Amino acid sequence: MSNPSTAEKTISYIFLILVGVLLASPFLYMISIALASDATTVKSAFTFVPMEFQWSNFYTIFTNNNLGTYLKNSIIITVFTIVGSVLSASIVSYGFARIKAKGSRFLFIVLLSTMMIPGEVTMVPQFIIFRHLDWINTFYPLIVPSFFAGAFNVFLIRQFVMSIPKSLDEAAMIDGMGHPGIYWKIIMPLTYPILAAIAIFSFSYNWGNFMGPLIYINDPEKMPLALGVQLLTTVGGGQMPPWNLVMIASLFLTIPMVLVYLFGQRYVYEANISGGSSGIK
Repeated sequence: MSNPSTAEKTISYIFLILVGVLLASPFLYMISIALASDATTVKSAFTFVPMEFQWSNFYTIFTNNNLGTYLKNSIIITVFTIVGSVLSASIVSYGFARIKAKGSRFLFIVLLSTMMIPGEVTMVPQFIIFRHLDWINTFYPLIVPSFFAGAFNVFLIRQFVMSIPKSLDEAAMIDGMGHPGIYWKIIMPLTYPILAAIAIFSFSYNWGNFMGPLIYINDPEKMPLALGVQLLTTVGGGQMPPWNLVMIASLFLTIPMVLVYLFGQRYVYEANISGGSSGIK
């Protein structure tokens, strides 16, 4: 196959630049609104390219609109869910990949089948359970489920572990190491790329999670950022929502996810490659 010519490369770069500008235009418009003055916001006279630079909006939203509280709550929820997702899924995946027990294959298929159950089906039963546990208006319903390994995460990590030679385990067993030691000292370091990908998936979901906090959180002081952004748009008396402040909060909701994916996309790519490298054995 011949190499592409200079003209073909130029056309490709121009096309990619145009697509990139098109995809980035909503983000640029968001920045323009975030830097708009209150007078412009009331008139809704926003421009696509920023014409005003009201940096005081950032100070206002932190001092008068509890953005710092929303960010703190989002960080707490996201950090604990990442730890729970990675730790629980890696332990369960190691068991399915390395410990051959009677019925393990059947249990793994049952685990995968749970991915076909819509979240709307389990929403009400989960709410009833958490209500009986007196967990409503706490972070527990948003954090604790992550410590019970998700089927998708287990599948990805198991497929990755299946590609690691078992000779490493056998050599460690000869040296007197058991399954906990093999898992922690051998498998965990070797599965770092897939664990990083799982952490990225967990971050993306929980940082922008809106439905969970909407169901379980009632106190504004406990709301994460995604729910806090919606709260900023709630005004009475037919007043115009402070869209400039809302867009600033939306920037804090968007930029971390963009940066995490930007610096961790190679792990996501490797997860997609390794996810189908081994069949269900």
